Parts: sequence; structure tokens; C-alpha cells
Amino acid sequence: MQKPQANSPWLWVPSLYFAQAIPYVVVMSLSVIMYKDMGISNSDIAFYTSLLYLPWVIKPLWSPIVDMFGTKRRWTVLLQLAVGASLIAVGTVLHLPTFFVVSLAVLWVMAFSSATHDISADGFYMLGLRQKQQAAFVGVRSTFYRLATLFGQGPLVVLAGYLAVSLGDVRQAWSIVFYVLAGLFFAAFAWHQWALPVPEDDHAVAKSDNPLRDFVGTFVAFFKKRDIWMIVAFILTFRLGEAQLLKLVAPFLKDPISAGGLGLTTAQYGIAYGTVGIIALTLGGLAGGWLISRVGLKRCLWIMVFAIHVPDLVFVYLSQTQPTDLMIVSAFLALEQFGYGFGFTAMMMYMIMVADGPNKTAHYAICTGLMALGMMVPGMWSGDLQEYLGYQHFFIWTCLATIPAFIVAALVKIDPEFGKK
Repeated sequence: MQKPQANSPWLWVPSLYFAQAIPYVVVMSLSVIMYKDMGISNSDIAFYTSLLYLPWVIKPLWSPIVDMFGTKRRWTVLLQLAVGASLIAVGTVLHLPTFFVVSLAVLWVMAFSSATHDISADGFYMLGLRQKQQAAFVGVRSTFYRLATLFGQGPLVVLAGYLAVSLGDVRQAWSIVFYVLAGLFFAAFAWHQWALPVPEDDHAVAKSDNPLRDFVGTFVAFFKKRDIWMIVAFILTFRLGEAQLLKLVAPFLKDPISAGGLGLTTAQYGIAYGTVGIIALTLGGLAGGWLISRVGLKRCLWIMVFAIHVPDLVFVYLSQTQPTDLMIVSAFLALEQFGYGFGFTAMMMYMIMVADGPNKTAHYAICTGLMALGMMVPGMWSGDLQEYLGYQHFFIWTCLATIPAFIVAALVKIDPEFGKK
């Protein structure tokens, strides 16, 4: 069978970023819902699942290895195979008496594989597309990433809720869900083995006779970039409020009214947040990518900063009023998710801009590692903070935590022409 040409991004960009999202959604979101169904406390869920961010935080430490050895294409397909095996392992260990500890360990292995896959896939994206195509396809990339999020938090959560009721066994229900995901990932491995193009530039970065110096030099080159500390501040603060809010969304929506939540069932959560909300998120991502390709990142930045942060007020309203109408809840979640999807495209394009250069794969990994650090540390304390403050005051705090992002956004420097189609 003939390989697709390198100018056919529709054959691989959508599927590649759908596959990239699945393990991240499993580790960061699906595990939260699963552990909530199994009776784990909010503080333990927030703390331990936030620790699972660690591979994404420290992935810059091994990102030069992906640059120095082999091709991005080979790394990508082999790591998809590893993620598929990890998904089978999670489904298997849920029946053990010590399922919480063992499943966390397996999820950490999955997170490590997924973080490394992110390095290679993002590097492949920048090699397989010209810069103008990168800007045009950032919306497509974001859309299919969000569709995977929809799949992970929508239909799969609904399936888990349905199976838990029909089988009368929560652990068996979630095991089946993980087996379904494993089958999907093995299919992704087979598809990308055929569909990914073979860019001429996809080869090991030229090395000197001193690999250690090459390795260290990659990091030195990144931190010698102009305005590097402003770059770091922007990446770390852009999602400060969301990092804390995100870990408590599922517990808030599922906790009973008497505990300050909205009392949604697992299936209702899948409809409201994992389906309606993610559709809105996807539309927001498409709109954001289109706008950047038309006018450039610089002109869009402030619109997108407001779009991603102001809708967090939705959770202040929901926690104060505790509506019981699923349509009302879904509508407010859709508003918040559209703003997030629209605004987050600014961060994606900003990191592509910062990473540009001979070590773009490793430098993009450093950017995403910093972003993961900005998500992990605040997420670790968010469960304890919510239990101390209660949902109403906690969501007010998360809105206040967005203020640093507005301050830093006013100071960053962006090429006016960057991102235009």
C-alpha cells in the first residue's frame, strides 16, 4: 500500500492529536471520576492525581534524547503501543484489594509513556507541516484533541455509569471502559504506522562527539532565549486558576447538594460536562485557531486571555445557586468550556513561537513541561483548600488566582506577524 504524501495532514493530524489526548484525559480526568465512584476522598484524589502530572513536568529532562536518537515518527508509533498496554494493565488491577496504590503506579507508567509521546508527536507536527500550515492546523489539532476529551469524559463516563448500574459492580464497569480504550489505542498504533508521512527533516539531530554537551546545550539554548523569564512567567501563570479548578470540577458536580455540590450522577456528568461542555470546548478551539490564522497571535492575545479566565465565574454562580435542572447546568458549563477552548489556542501558538529553532522538539517539550508544572503544583493543594473553604469560597479563590495571568499577558512580547496564515 502506498504511503500518503507529506502534504496530506488531514490523514494524520486529527488522529495523532486524538490519540495524544486519550492518555492525558485518562490520567488527569477519567481517573478522578473513577476514584470518586470508588469512594476515594476529594483530598486524596486531588493530591495523588496531581502527582501524576510529574512526567509531563519533568519530560524536558529526556526530551533531548528524542531529538538525539531515532526519528519522531518511530518514537510516536512505539509509544502508542506502550500506552495501549498500560490501559490493559489499569483495567486488570482494579479488582485487587490494593487497587488504589497499584492503579496509581500503572497510571504513572502510562503518564510517562504519554509525556514522551507528546514530545515526539509535537516534534513530528512541527516537522511534518510548514509554519503557515502549523498555524492553520492548530485549530484542527485542538479540535481533535478536544473530541478525544469529549470521548473520554462523555460517552465513556456514560458507559461506566450504565455498566455500574447494570452489572452492579463499579470496578468491573471501569475495567471494561479501560479495555475499550486499549483497543482504541492498538488501532491508533496500526493506523499511524501506515498514515504518518516521512518528512525529510525527521532524523536524529546532528550530534558532536560529546553527547553530554549536546544534551546540556539544548537546555542552555532555551534559557538563553530573549526575555526568557517573562516567557517562563507567562507559561506558569496562564493556567493558575484552572489548575486548581480543574481537579474539583468532577467532585463538585457529583457531590450531593447537602455537601455543596450539584448531585449529578455519573451518567449526567458525562452528558453535562463530558458531552455538551466538550462540544463547546471544541467549537471554541476551532474559532481560536481560525482567528489566529487570520490576524496573528499578538492581536488575539487579550481577547483570548479574557475568554479563558472570565468564564470561571460560572462555577461561582453554580456553587452559590446549586441548580438542579440539567439543561441549565449544561448551558453554563458550555459557556465556560467555549471560553477555555477559544482562549487556550493562544497558549499553544505562543509555545510554538517560543520553541522555533534547531531544537524545536526539545524546546517545545520544555515549554509544555513548564505548563505542566504550573498545573501540577496548584492542583496538589486544591483538594485540601476546597475542603477547608467549601465549594463557594473555593471557586471565588480560583477566579482571583487568574489575576497574575492578566498582569503577565500585558508584558510579553509577540511578533505581530506570527501565526498569520
